[in-house]
Amino acid sequence: MSWVTKTLKSTLGRKLIMALTGLFLILFLTGHVSGNLLLFKGDGGEAFNIYAKFMTTNPAVKILSYLTYISVIGHIIYSILLSQHNKAARPVGYAESKASTNSAWSSRNMGVLGTIILIFLVVHLQGFWAKMHWGEVPMVTYGEEEYKNLFLIVSEAFKQEWLVALYVISMGFLGFHLSHGFASAFQTLGLNHKKYSPAIKAIGQIYCIVVPAAFASMPLYIYFTS
Repeated sequence: MSWVTKTLKSTLGRKLIMALTGLFLILFLTGHVSGNLLLFKGDGGEAFNIYAKFMTTNPAVKILSYLTYISVIGHIIYSILLSQHNKAARPVGYAESKASTNSAWSSRNMGVLGTIILIFLVVHLQGFWAKMHWGEVPMVTYGEEEYKNLFLIVSEAFKQEWLVALYVISMGFLGFHLSHGFASAFQTLGLNHKKYSPAIKAIGQIYCIVVPAAFASMPLYIYFTS
């Protein structure tokens, strides 16, 4: 068995993969929310549709997309493996548990939060990503070039109250998930320092509020303005 295989099967190796894939997904979320802010531009979706075409046709972006898919799958698989390992290591609970005083709620419920986010992700991919690639999407022309009118798909989708509610609630859970995952990833990578750790924690807390709030505001904006 090679050292690579041993590392990947060890608890430390699994935590390392969780940290690296988690940080990559944080970068993805940053880029994704930045582009989707074009939904607020008020130009009938022109800027958003042009951006969407660039993101689905640019070769470099396609490579990043494949890395994102791999990161999502890896993050899910290794979270399950770590959860199973932790349960096997402590099959019998403590006689007296004071988890609420020893750790944050998000830290104790990362598995639950991750599961809810996974369910949301499936709904999101089916409703937008799959439809964008293989569904029937109306076309719109800007200048002399045709674009898929994904803005129309998004606008129609977010007229549904249940979908808007699902997005807003899911983004709340995402914020809790990120609140622990952000700082935890840096800790796993050994990037703790008494001088920098407070700043990392503060940035993480701001991030876990701003990004989910930005995502949640998009369906609300469309629902109340369309």
